[in-house]
Amino acid sequence: MSVTPSGPKVIRMVRTRTVILGAAGRDFHNFNVFFRDNENYEVVAFTATQIPWIDDKTYPAQIAGKLYPSGIPIKPEDELETIIRDQRIDLCVLAYSDLSYQTVMQKASRVNASGADFMLMGHKNTLIGSKKPVIAICASRTGAGKSQTTRFIAEFFKNAGKKVVAIRHPMPYGDLVRQRVQRFATYEDLDKHECTIEEREEYEPHIDRGSVVYAGVDYADILAEAEKEADVILWDGGNNDMPFYKPDLMITVVDPLRPGDETSYYPGETNVRMSDVVIINKIDSAYPEDVEEVRNNVREINPLAVIIDAASPLSVEDPDMIQGKRALIVEDGPTVTHGGMGYGAGYVAALKFGAASIVDPRPFASGSILDTFQKYDHLEDVLPAMGYGEAQVMDLQETINAADCDVVISGTPIDLRRVLKVEKPLIRVRYDLQVIGKPDLYGILSEFMKKM
Repeated sequence: MSVTPSGPKVIRMVRTRTVILGAAGRDFHNFNVFFRDNENYEVVAFTATQIPWIDDKTYPAQIAGKLYPSGIPIKPEDELETIIRDQRIDLCVLAYSDLSYQTVMQKASRVNASGADFMLMGHKNTLIGSKKPVIAICASRTGAGKSQTTRFIAEFFKNAGKKVVAIRHPMPYGDLVRQRVQRFATYEDLDKHECTIEEREEYEPHIDRGSVVYAGVDYADILAEAEKEADVILWDGGNNDMPFYKPDLMITVVDPLRPGDETSYYPGETNVRMSDVVIINKIDSAYPEDVEEVRNNVREINPLAVIIDAASPLSVEDPDMIQGKRALIVEDGPTVTHGGMGYGAGYVAALKFGAASIVDPRPFASGSILDTFQKYDHLEDVLPAMGYGEAQVMDLQETINAADCDVVISGTPIDLRRVLKVEKPLIRVRYDLQVIGKPDLYGILSEFMKKM
C-alpha cells in the first residue's frame, strides 16, 4: 500500500492585476508609496496622456522594486480598453490631475464597461510625513497662481533668516533613473538635467531668487535629501494635484477667471476642502460677481478655511516696445493647453500697453506645434510655450521666427532667450502675488513661523 505524503497546503495569493492611469507624475508617486512593494497588487502597466512622447517607454526596473525585475511598460491611454481585455486587468487607478468631473466619469465608464474596477486614491495612503515643517501650495486649476504664491512664501521665510527648499511636483520626461532625485540651484543645473521648457518654467523663477528646488521621481528619497538643508519645505504643486507630503499648513489658490471650476474639477475641489487657507487670486482682472461666486463656493465646501484676496499685477520688461506693434503672444504652456485658458499674462500685457494687433500664430505653426493647436482647438490668439524635448523646442523656435510680427511678448515665467534663438525683439512679462486687505498672508505665515 502506498502512502501519499501530507503536509500544510500551499495557498497561492492572487494579486490584483492593476493599471495606473497617469501623466508621469502622480502615477509614479502613487506606485512608489503604495504599490511598489505591495504583494497584493501586480501593476501590469502605466498608461500615459497629456504629455507627449512618454508613452511606449518603461518605468525602469532600477526604481520599480523587487516585484518588477523587468520594469513596467508605459502605454498610451488610448489603448486602455485593449489593455484591460488582453491583460485581464482587475483594477484601474486614475492618478493624474486637472480633469473635469465629466472627464473623470467618462474614464470610469470606459474602465467599468471593460469589466475592471475604478479607483481614486486619497491622501491617507499617498502623503509622506516630513521631519521639517511643510507648507503645501496647491490650486483649483492649472494657472491659478501657485508659482507666484510659492515665491511669495519663499521670500517671506528667507527674509526671516530661514533656509527654504521648494520641492516641485514631478515632471520626469527623460531618463527616469537619472531623474530619480534632482537638485536645482543654478542655471547650469537646468542644462545638466536637460530640462524641458515646462520644467524651466517652474524651476528658473526659484533659482532667480536664490532658492533651491528639488524634483524627480522618488519623492521619499527627494524629501530625505531636501530635509538635510531646509528649515522649512514648500510643496510647489503641479496642475491642481494634491500634495505628496503631509502639510503643516495647506494653501490652495483658486481662480475667479474660471468661476465654478473649484467645485467641478478633480482634484481641485479636494484641495479646497483640505486647505487651511484659500487664496482668491486675480481679483484685479476678474468680474466682481465671479469673485463672489468663488468666495461663496469656498465657504460652502470649507467653512473653516481662511480666505485671502490677492492679485497678480504684471511687470513688463519694456512696455514702450509694445505700443502700436504687431505682437505675437507666447504663453505658459500648461496654463493654456490642459489648463483650458485662452490667454495669459502676455495677452493681458499686449492689450494694456497698446499693441496694434495680436498675430494669430496658427498659420506659422511648425511640426508638433501644429499638432498642439489641433489638440487644443480653443487656442486662437496665443502660442503655448511647448518644449517637451529638443525637437519640440526647435518647432517652437521655428514657429516664433516664422510669425509675421514686430515683437514677441512672452508671458512664460522663464527667459525664452536662454533656450531659443529668437530673431525678433522679445519682451518678458512677469507677475507676482499681491495680497489685498485682511486677513493677509503675512499674518498667517508669521503665526506659522512661531509654531515652527
